[in-house]
Amino acid sequence: MTEIKFAWSELGGDPALLTRVSAVEGKGPLSARLPVRELAHACVGVCALAAAELGARRAGLARVPAVRVDDGAVAAAFTSERHLRIDGRAPTPFAPLSRFWRTADGWVRTHANYPHHRERLLGALDVPEDPAAVETALAGRSALDVEETVTAAGGLAVALRTPRQWAAHPQAVAVAGRPLVERIALDGAHARALPPLPSQDAGAPLLPAAGLRVLDLTRVLAGPVATRTLALLGADVLRLDAPWLPELPDQHADTGFGKRSAVLDLTADRRAFEELLAAADVVVTGYRPGALDRFGLSPEALAERRPGLVVAQVSAWGAYGPWGGRRGFDSLVQVATGIAAVEGSPEHPGALPAQALDHGSGYLLAAAVLRALTERSYDDGGGGGRCVRVALARTAAWLLAAGGSGATGAFAEADAPDPWLTETASPLGRLRHARPPVSFEGGPEDWARPPGPWGKDAAGWAS
Repeated sequence: MTEIKFAWSELGGDPALLTRVSAVEGKGPLSARLPVRELAHACVGVCALAAAELGARRAGLARVPAVRVDDGAVAAAFTSERHLRIDGRAPTPFAPLSRFWRTADGWVRTHANYPHHRERLLGALDVPEDPAAVETALAGRSALDVEETVTAAGGLAVALRTPRQWAAHPQAVAVAGRPLVERIALDGAHARALPPLPSQDAGAPLLPAAGLRVLDLTRVLAGPVATRTLALLGADVLRLDAPWLPELPDQHADTGFGKRSAVLDLTADRRAFEELLAAADVVVTGYRPGALDRFGLSPEALAERRPGLVVAQVSAWGAYGPWGGRRGFDSLVQVATGIAAVEGSPEHPGALPAQALDHGSGYLLAAAVLRALTERSYDDGGGGGRCVRVALARTAAWLLAAGGSGATGAFAEADAPDPWLTETASPLGRLRHARPPVSFEGGPEDWARPPGPWGKDAAGWAS
Protein backbone atom coordinates (compact mmCIF):
# COMPACT_ATOMS: atom_id res chain seq x y z
CA MET A 1 0.00 0.00 0.00
CA THR A 2 3.01 2.32 0.24
CA GLU A 3 2.83 3.57 -3.35
CA ILE A 4 -0.93 4.09 -3.40
CA LYS A 5 -0.70 6.03 -0.12
CA PHE A 6 1.92 8.29 -1.64
CA ALA A 7 -0.02 8.87 -4.87
CA TRP A 8 -3.27 9.55 -3.00
CA SER A 9 -1.48 12.03 -0.75
CA GLU A 10 -0.01 13.81 -3.78
CA LEU A 11 -3.56 14.15 -5.13
CA GLY A 12 -4.68 15.77 -1.87
CA GLY A 13 -6.97 12.87 -1.01
CA ASP A 14 -8.32 12.06 2.44
CA PRO A 15 -6.12 9.20 3.77
CA ALA A 16 -9.12 7.69 5.56
CA LEU A 17 -10.63 6.78 2.16
CA LEU A 18 -7.80 4.34 1.45
CA THR A 19 -9.64 1.82 3.61
CA ARG A 20 -12.16 1.58 0.75
CA VAL A 21 -9.50 0.06 -1.55
CA SER A 22 -8.93 -3.68 -1.80
CA ALA A 23 -6.52 -5.55 -4.04
CA VAL A 24 -6.39 -8.74 -6.07
CA GLU A 25 -2.66 -9.24 -6.35
CA GLY A 26 -0.76 -11.08 -9.05
CA LYS A 27 2.92 -12.00 -9.10
CA GLY A 28 3.49 -12.53 -12.81
CA PRO A 29 2.06 -9.46 -14.56
CA LEU A 30 4.45 -6.60 -15.29
CA SER A 31 7.45 -8.33 -13.77
CA ALA A 32 10.56 -6.15 -13.89
CA ARG A 33 13.59 -5.10 -11.88
CA LEU A 34 11.79 -1.89 -10.91
CA PRO A 35 8.39 -2.08 -9.12
CA VAL A 36 6.27 -1.51 -12.21
CA ARG A 37 3.39 -3.62 -10.93
CA GLU A 38 3.20 -1.57 -7.74
CA LEU A 39 3.28 1.72 -9.66
CA ALA A 40 0.58 0.55 -12.07
CA HIS A 41 -1.55 -0.71 -9.18
CA ALA A 42 -1.23 2.62 -7.39
CA CYS A 43 -2.07 4.75 -10.43
CA VAL A 44 -5.20 2.78 -11.28
CA GLY A 45 -6.15 2.52 -7.61
CA VAL A 46 -6.09 6.26 -6.93
CA CYS A 47 -7.97 6.90 -10.17
CA ALA A 48 -10.73 4.49 -9.17
CA LEU A 49 -10.85 5.96 -5.66
CA ALA A 50 -11.09 9.52 -7.02
CA ALA A 51 -13.94 8.38 -9.28
CA ALA A 52 -15.75 6.69 -6.40
CA GLU A 53 -15.27 9.77 -4.22
CA LEU A 54 -16.75 12.11 -6.85
CA GLY A 55 -19.58 9.67 -7.55
CA ALA A 56 -20.48 9.53 -3.87
CA ARG A 57 -20.39 13.32 -3.64
CA ARG A 58 -22.66 13.84 -6.65
CA ALA A 59 -25.07 11.02 -5.82
CA GLY A 60 -25.37 11.95 -2.15
CA LEU A 61 -24.14 8.57 -0.96
CA ALA A 62 -23.41 8.12 2.72
CA ARG A 63 -20.26 6.18 1.94
CA VAL A 64 -17.68 6.15 -0.85
CA PRO A 65 -18.17 2.98 -2.93
CA ALA A 66 -15.62 0.21 -2.43
CA VAL A 67 -12.74 0.12 -4.92
CA ARG A 68 -11.21 -3.10 -6.24
CA VAL A 69 -7.82 -3.12 -7.97
CA ASP A 70 -7.09 -6.35 -9.85
CA ASP A 71 -3.46 -6.68 -10.91
CA GLY A 72 -4.43 -8.83 -13.90
CA ALA A 73 -6.80 -6.16 -15.20
CA VAL A 74 -4.19 -3.48 -14.55
CA ALA A 75 -1.49 -5.40 -16.42
CA ALA A 76 -3.77 -5.98 -19.42
CA ALA A 77 -4.69 -2.27 -19.51
CA PHE A 78 -1.06 -1.13 -19.22
CA THR A 79 -0.26 -3.26 -22.27
CA SER A 80 -3.52 -2.50 -24.09
CA GLU A 81 -1.79 -1.55 -27.35
CA ARG A 82 -0.10 -4.95 -27.31
CA HIS A 83 -3.36 -6.87 -26.95
CA LEU A 84 -5.36 -4.87 -29.48
CA ARG A 85 -6.60 -6.74 -32.56
CA ILE A 86 -8.51 -5.17 -35.41
CA ASP A 87 -10.35 -7.87 -37.35
CA GLY A 88 -7.69 -10.25 -36.07
CA ARG A 89 -4.74 -8.05 -37.13
CA ALA A 90 -2.11 -7.10 -34.56
CA PRO A 91 -0.83 -3.51 -34.72
CA THR A 92 2.85 -2.68 -35.17
CA PRO A 93 3.84 -0.72 -32.02
CA PHE A 94 7.06 0.87 -33.26
CA ALA A 95 8.28 1.94 -36.69
CA PRO A 96 11.61 0.56 -38.02
CA LEU A 97 13.51 3.74 -37.13
CA SER A 98 12.14 3.85 -33.56
CA ARG A 99 14.72 1.80 -31.68
CA PHE A 100 18.06 1.66 -29.90
CA TRP A 101 21.20 2.38 -31.93
CA ARG A 102 24.85 1.97 -31.02
CA THR A 103 26.94 5.11 -31.10
CA ALA A 104 30.69 5.60 -30.84
CA ASP A 105 30.47 5.80 -27.03
CA GLY A 106 27.20 4.16 -26.03
CA TRP A 107 23.58 4.03 -27.09
CA VAL A 108 20.87 6.36 -28.32
CA ARG A 109 17.17 5.73 -28.78
CA THR A 110 15.13 7.40 -31.49
CA HIS A 111 11.41 7.83 -32.01
CA ALA A 112 10.12 8.10 -35.58
CA ASN A 113 6.61 6.65 -35.55
CA TYR A 114 5.11 9.84 -36.98
CA PRO A 115 6.11 10.85 -40.53
CA HIS A 116 7.19 14.37 -39.55
CA HIS A 117 9.45 13.03 -36.79
CA ARG A 118 10.96 10.49 -39.18
CA GLU A 119 11.70 13.21 -41.74
CA ARG A 120 13.40 15.40 -39.12
CA LEU A 121 15.53 12.51 -37.89
CA LEU A 122 16.70 11.67 -41.39
CA GLY A 123 17.30 15.32 -42.21
CA ALA A 124 19.38 15.86 -39.08
CA LEU A 125 21.55 12.85 -39.93
CA ASP A 126 21.55 13.63 -43.67
CA VAL A 127 20.78 10.02 -44.60
CA PRO A 128 18.11 8.27 -46.69
CA GLU A 129 15.25 6.29 -45.16
CA ASP A 130 17.31 3.16 -44.69
CA PRO A 131 18.06 1.58 -41.28
CA ALA A 132 21.52 0.57 -42.47
CA ALA A 133 22.33 4.17 -43.42
CA VAL A 134 21.09 5.42 -40.03
CA GLU A 135 23.13 2.75 -38.25
CA THR A 136 26.29 3.77 -40.09
CA ALA A 137 25.73 7.48 -39.44
CA LEU A 138 25.20 6.96 -35.71
CA ALA A 139 28.06 4.54 -35.19
CA GLY A 140 30.65 7.27 -35.75
CA ARG A 141 29.11 9.90 -33.46
CA SER A 142 28.77 10.33 -29.72
CA ALA A 143 25.38 9.72 -28.16
CA LEU A 144 25.15 13.26 -26.77
CA ASP A 145 26.05 14.74 -30.13
CA VAL A 146 23.26 12.74 -31.78
CA GLU A 147 20.84 13.79 -29.05
CA GLU A 148 21.55 17.48 -29.52
CA THR A 149 21.71 17.41 -33.32
CA VAL A 150 18.43 15.57 -33.79
CA THR A 151 16.67 17.59 -31.09
CA ALA A 152 17.79 20.88 -32.70
CA ALA A 153 16.18 19.69 -35.95
CA GLY A 154 12.87 19.00 -34.19
CA GLY A 155 13.40 15.24 -34.13
CA LEU A 156 13.54 12.80 -31.25
CA ALA A 157 16.69 11.09 -30.03
CA VAL A 158 17.90 10.58 -26.46
CA ALA A 159 21.24 9.30 -25.18
CA LEU A 160 21.24 6.42 -22.73
CA ARG A 161 22.11 7.50 -19.19
CA THR A 162 22.40 5.67 -15.90
CA PRO A 163 20.20 6.83 -12.99
CA ARG A 164 23.25 8.49 -11.43
CA GLN A 165 24.08 10.34 -14.63
CA TRP A 166 20.49 11.51 -14.98
CA ALA A 167 20.33 12.62 -11.34
CA ALA A 168 23.12 15.12 -12.09
CA HIS A 169 21.35 16.51 -15.17
CA PRO A 170 19.72 19.96 -14.71
CA GLN A 171 16.38 18.62 -15.94
CA ALA A 172 16.43 15.84 -13.35
CA VAL A 173 17.17 18.41 -10.65
CA ALA A 174 14.20 20.50 -11.82
CA VAL A 175 11.92 17.45 -11.89
CA ALA A 176 13.01 16.23 -8.46
CA GLY A 177 11.80 19.42 -6.85
CA ARG A 178 8.24 19.01 -8.13
CA PRO A 179 5.29 17.08 -6.72
CA LEU A 180 4.12 13.94 -8.50
CA VAL A 181 0.90 15.77 -9.38
CA GLU A 182 1.00 19.55 -9.56
CA ARG A 183 -2.22 21.22 -8.39
CA ILE A 184 -2.52 24.94 -9.05
CA ALA A 185 -5.41 27.33 -8.39
CA LEU A 186 -6.22 29.39 -11.48
CA ASP A 187 -9.01 31.62 -10.20
CA GLY A 188 -11.77 31.84 -7.65
CA ALA A 189 -14.50 32.46 -10.17
CA HIS A 190 -17.89 30.83 -10.13
CA ALA A 191 -17.93 27.65 -12.21
CA ARG A 192 -20.76 25.57 -13.62
CA ALA A 193 -21.60 23.19 -10.81
CA LEU A 194 -22.19 19.65 -11.94
CA PRO A 195 -25.75 18.65 -11.11
CA PRO A 196 -26.47 15.88 -8.61
CA LEU A 197 -26.60 12.43 -10.10
CA PRO A 198 -30.04 10.87 -10.21
CA SER A 199 -30.79 7.91 -8.00
CA GLN A 200 -29.45 4.81 -9.68
CA ASP A 201 -31.97 2.47 -11.26
CA ALA A 202 -31.39 -1.22 -10.83
CA GLY A 203 -28.42 -2.19 -12.96
CA ALA A 204 -27.59 1.37 -14.05
CA PRO A 205 -23.93 2.23 -13.40
CA LEU A 206 -22.77 5.11 -11.23
CA LEU A 207 -21.12 7.58 -13.62
CA PRO A 208 -19.18 10.19 -11.60
CA ALA A 209 -18.31 12.27 -14.70
CA ALA A 210 -21.81 12.27 -16.24
CA GLY A 211 -22.61 15.67 -17.74
CA LEU A 212 -18.95 16.68 -17.82
CA ARG A 213 -17.72 18.19 -21.10
CA VAL A 214 -14.06 17.48 -21.83
CA LEU A 215 -12.02 18.98 -24.66
CA ASP A 216 -9.30 16.47 -25.47
CA LEU A 217 -6.23 18.09 -27.06
CA THR A 218 -3.89 15.14 -26.58
CA ARG A 219 -1.91 12.66 -28.64
CA VAL A 220 -0.10 9.33 -28.21
CA LEU A 221 -0.77 7.53 -24.91
CA ALA A 222 -0.76 9.35 -21.57
CA GLY A 223 -3.27 12.08 -22.46
CA PRO A 224 -5.57 9.78 -24.44
CA VAL A 225 -5.52 7.24 -21.58
CA ALA A 226 -6.67 10.00 -19.21
CA THR A 227 -9.51 11.13 -21.46
CA ARG A 228 -10.46 7.53 -22.31
CA THR A 229 -10.88 7.02 -18.55
CA LEU A 230 -13.01 10.15 -18.15
CA ALA A 231 -15.18 8.89 -21.02
CA LEU A 232 -15.61 5.56 -19.23
CA LEU A 233 -16.90 7.48 -16.23
CA GLY A 234 -19.58 9.24 -18.26
CA ALA A 235 -17.94 12.41 -19.58
CA ASP A 236 -18.69 13.77 -23.04
CA VAL A 237 -15.15 13.69 -24.43
CA LEU A 238 -14.46 15.44 -27.73
CA ARG A 239 -10.98 14.92 -29.11
CA LEU A 240 -9.75 17.67 -31.42
CA ASP A 241 -6.80 17.30 -33.79
CA ALA A 242 -5.26 19.59 -36.37
CA PRO A 243 -6.20 18.34 -39.85
CA TRP A 244 -2.52 18.28 -40.90
CA LEU A 245 -1.45 16.03 -37.94
CA PRO A 246 -3.32 12.76 -38.47
CA GLU A 247 -3.14 10.15 -35.75
CA LEU A 248 -1.74 6.66 -36.18
CA PRO A 249 -4.85 4.53 -36.89
CA ASP A 250 -4.01 1.68 -34.52
CA GLN A 251 -3.18 4.06 -31.72
CA HIS A 252 -6.48 5.84 -32.25
CA ALA A 253 -8.32 2.52 -32.10
CA ASP A 254 -6.69 1.66 -28.78
CA THR A 255 -7.29 4.98 -27.03
CA GLY A 256 -10.47 6.21 -28.72
CA PHE A 257 -13.02 4.25 -26.67
CA GLY A 258 -15.88 6.34 -25.34
CA LYS A 259 -14.87 9.47 -27.24
CA ARG A 260 -15.81 11.38 -30.37
CA SER A 261 -13.06 12.59 -32.71
CA ALA A 262 -13.07 15.76 -34.82
CA VAL A 263 -10.52 17.86 -36.70
CA LEU A 264 -10.32 21.59 -36.16
CA ASP A 265 -7.87 24.23 -37.34
CA LEU A 266 -7.34 26.41 -34.26
CA THR A 267 -6.51 29.39 -36.49
CA ALA A 268 -9.08 29.16 -39.30
CA ASP A 269 -11.82 27.69 -37.09
CA ARG A 270 -11.21 29.88 -34.06
CA ARG A 271 -14.85 30.82 -33.55
CA ALA A 272 -15.87 27.15 -33.46
CA PHE A 273 -13.21 26.41 -30.86
CA GLU A 274 -14.26 29.33 -28.65
CA GLU A 275 -17.87 28.11 -28.74
CA LEU A 276 -16.70 24.68 -27.60
CA LEU A 277 -14.56 26.21 -24.86
CA ALA A 278 -17.42 28.34 -23.61
CA ALA A 279 -19.33 25.19 -22.68
CA ALA A 280 -16.38 23.04 -21.56
CA ASP A 281 -15.72 21.94 -17.99
CA VAL A 282 -12.27 20.42 -18.56
CA VAL A 283 -9.52 20.93 -21.15
CA VAL A 284 -6.83 18.25 -21.34
CA THR A 285 -3.62 18.97 -23.27
CA GLY A 286 -0.79 16.61 -24.14
CA TYR A 287 1.43 18.65 -26.45
CA ARG A 288 4.88 19.77 -25.33
CA PRO A 289 4.76 22.75 -22.92
CA GLY A 290 4.27 26.05 -24.70
CA ALA A 291 3.27 24.49 -28.03
CA LEU A 292 -0.35 25.57 -27.66
CA ASP A 293 0.29 28.92 -25.99
CA ARG A 294 0.38 30.74 -29.33
CA PHE A 295 -3.24 29.68 -29.81
CA GLY A 296 -4.21 31.22 -26.47
CA LEU A 297 -4.37 27.81 -24.80
CA SER A 298 -2.15 28.34 -21.77
CA PRO A 299 -3.98 27.48 -18.51
CA GLU A 300 -4.19 31.14 -17.55
CA ALA A 301 -5.55 32.23 -20.94
CA LEU A 302 -8.11 29.44 -20.96
CA ALA A 303 -9.27 30.25 -17.44
CA GLU A 304 -9.61 33.93 -18.32
CA ARG A 305 -12.04 33.06 -21.11
CA ARG A 306 -13.75 30.21 -19.24
CA PRO A 307 -13.63 30.98 -15.50
CA GLY A 308 -13.80 27.95 -13.25
CA LEU A 309 -12.29 25.66 -15.88
CA VAL A 310 -10.17 22.63 -14.93
CA VAL A 311 -7.07 22.47 -17.15
CA ALA A 312 -5.13 19.18 -17.14
CA GLN A 313 -1.69 18.92 -18.74
CA VAL A 314 0.68 16.05 -19.37
CA SER A 315 4.16 16.37 -20.83
CA ALA A 316 7.26 14.23 -21.20
CA TRP A 317 9.83 16.26 -19.28
CA GLY A 318 7.71 18.74 -17.31
CA ALA A 319 6.84 22.37 -17.93
CA TYR A 320 10.10 23.61 -16.41
CA GLY A 321 13.86 23.14 -16.60
CA PRO A 322 16.11 23.21 -19.67
CA TRP A 323 14.18 20.37 -21.31
CA GLY A 324 10.76 21.82 -20.49
CA GLY A 325 10.00 22.65 -24.12
CA ARG A 326 11.32 19.41 -25.61
CA ARG A 327 9.27 16.72 -27.27
CA GLY A 328 9.35 13.29 -25.70
CA PHE A 329 7.76 9.87 -25.44
CA ASP A 330 7.69 7.12 -22.82
CA SER A 331 10.43 5.10 -24.53
CA LEU A 332 12.74 8.13 -24.59
CA VAL A 333 12.07 9.09 -20.98
CA GLN A 334 12.99 5.55 -19.93
CA VAL A 335 16.32 5.94 -21.73
CA ALA A 336 17.22 9.41 -20.43
CA THR A 337 16.30 8.77 -16.78
CA GLY A 338 18.28 5.53 -16.48
CA ILE A 339 15.34 3.12 -16.41
CA ALA A 340 16.60 1.43 -19.58
CA ALA A 341 20.00 0.93 -17.96
CA VAL A 342 18.41 -0.59 -14.85
CA GLU A 343 16.14 -2.93 -16.80
CA GLY A 344 19.12 -4.02 -18.90
CA SER A 345 22.57 -2.55 -18.40
CA PRO A 346 24.58 0.40 -19.70
CA GLU A 347 26.12 -2.02 -22.20
CA HIS A 348 22.84 -3.63 -23.26
CA PRO A 349 19.86 -1.38 -22.45
CA GLY A 350 16.44 -2.83 -21.74
CA ALA A 351 12.91 -1.53 -21.29
CA LEU A 352 9.98 -1.78 -18.93
CA PRO A 353 7.45 -4.53 -19.71
CA ALA A 354 4.91 -1.84 -20.59
CA GLN A 355 4.85 1.83 -21.48
CA ALA A 356 4.16 2.30 -17.81
CA LEU A 357 5.16 5.95 -17.63
CA ASP A 358 2.53 6.80 -20.24
CA HIS A 359 -0.23 4.65 -18.82
CA GLY A 360 0.56 5.49 -15.21
CA SER A 361 0.69 9.23 -15.89
CA GLY A 362 -2.59 8.97 -17.79
CA TYR A 363 -4.44 7.45 -14.83
CA LEU A 364 -2.83 9.96 -12.47
CA LEU A 365 -4.01 12.82 -14.67
CA ALA A 366 -7.57 11.47 -14.79
CA ALA A 367 -7.48 11.10 -11.01
CA ALA A 368 -6.28 14.69 -10.65
CA VAL A 369 -9.18 15.96 -12.76
CA LEU A 370 -11.69 13.99 -10.69
CA ARG A 371 -10.20 15.21 -7.42
CA ALA A 372 -10.21 18.81 -8.69
CA LEU A 373 -13.92 18.49 -9.42
CA THR A 374 -14.58 17.06 -5.97
CA GLU A 375 -12.60 19.80 -4.27
CA ARG A 376 -14.33 22.44 -6.37
CA SER A 377 -17.74 21.09 -5.34
CA TYR A 378 -16.97 21.98 -1.72
CA ASP A 379 -16.05 25.57 -2.56
CA ASP A 380 -18.67 28.18 -1.77
CA GLY A 381 -20.67 28.59 -4.96
CA GLY A 382 -18.90 25.76 -6.76
CA GLY A 383 -16.14 28.05 -7.97
CA GLY A 384 -12.46 27.89 -8.60
CA GLY A 385 -10.57 27.09 -11.76
CA ARG A 386 -7.70 24.66 -11.37
CA CYS A 387 -4.70 23.41 -13.30
CA VAL A 388 -3.35 19.90 -12.71
CA ARG A 389 -0.13 18.63 -14.27
CA VAL A 390 1.83 15.41 -14.54
CA ALA A 391 5.08 14.65 -16.33
CA LEU A 392 6.45 11.32 -17.50
CA ALA A 393 9.88 12.25 -16.15
CA ARG A 394 8.38 12.86 -12.68
CA THR A 395 6.56 9.53 -12.82
CA ALA A 396 9.89 7.95 -13.79
CA ALA A 397 11.56 9.57 -10.76
CA TRP A 398 8.88 8.06 -8.53
CA LEU A 399 9.47 4.61 -10.02
CA LEU A 400 13.25 4.86 -9.63
CA ALA A 401 12.98 6.14 -6.05
CA ALA A 402 10.75 3.19 -5.14
CA GLY A 403 13.64 0.83 -5.90
CA GLY A 404 13.09 -2.76 -6.93
CA SER A 405 13.10 -6.34 -5.79
CA GLY A 406 15.53 -7.47 -8.45
CA ALA A 407 12.95 -9.73 -10.09
CA THR A 408 13.35 -10.02 -13.83
CA GLY A 409 11.20 -10.98 -16.76
CA ALA A 410 8.80 -9.34 -19.17
CA PHE A 411 5.03 -9.52 -19.30
CA ALA A 412 4.23 -13.01 -20.56
CA GLU A 413 1.18 -14.06 -22.52
CA ALA A 414 1.04 -17.06 -20.18
CA ASP A 415 0.21 -14.66 -17.36
CA ALA A 416 -3.36 -14.87 -18.58
CA PRO A 417 -4.58 -11.60 -20.13
CA ASP A 418 -7.68 -13.37 -21.52
CA PRO A 419 -10.02 -12.76 -18.52
CA TRP A 420 -9.44 -9.02 -18.93
CA LEU A 421 -9.87 -8.89 -22.70
CA THR A 422 -13.11 -8.61 -24.65
CA GLU A 423 -14.34 -8.11 -28.19
CA THR A 424 -16.43 -5.21 -29.49
CA ALA A 425 -17.93 -4.43 -32.88
CA SER A 426 -16.95 -0.97 -34.11
CA PRO A 427 -16.90 1.16 -37.28
CA LEU A 428 -13.19 0.29 -37.43
CA GLY A 429 -13.82 -3.45 -37.45
CA ARG A 430 -14.06 -6.16 -34.83
CA LEU A 431 -11.86 -5.08 -31.93
CA ARG A 432 -10.24 -7.25 -29.31
CA HIS A 433 -9.18 -4.96 -26.50
CA ALA A 434 -8.41 -4.69 -22.80
CA ARG A 435 -11.26 -4.05 -20.40
CA PRO A 436 -11.14 -0.92 -18.23
CA PRO A 437 -9.10 -1.51 -15.06
CA VAL A 438 -10.85 1.27 -13.09
CA SER A 439 -13.37 -0.56 -10.93
CA PHE A 440 -15.56 0.47 -8.01
CA GLU A 441 -18.85 -0.71 -6.56
CA GLY A 442 -21.70 0.25 -8.90
CA GLY A 443 -19.33 1.74 -11.48
CA PRO A 444 -19.25 1.16 -15.25
CA GLU A 445 -17.73 -2.05 -16.62
CA ASP A 446 -17.15 -0.88 -20.20
CA TRP A 447 -17.26 2.20 -22.41
CA ALA A 448 -20.57 3.40 -23.77
CA ARG A 449 -19.28 3.51 -27.33
CA PRO A 450 -16.41 2.03 -29.36
CA PRO A 451 -13.89 4.19 -31.23
CA GLY A 452 -14.94 5.50 -34.62
CA PRO A 453 -12.91 6.77 -37.57
CA TRP A 454 -10.39 9.44 -36.67
CA GLY A 455 -11.63 13.00 -37.23
CA LYS A 456 -15.05 12.06 -38.62
CA ASP A 457 -17.28 13.45 -35.86
CA ALA A 458 -18.75 16.93 -35.76
CA ALA A 459 -16.84 19.46 -33.67
CA GLY A 460 -19.68 19.96 -31.19
CA TRP A 461 -20.93 18.72 -27.86
CA ALA A 462 -23.25 15.73 -27.71
CA SER A 463 -25.80 17.72 -25.69
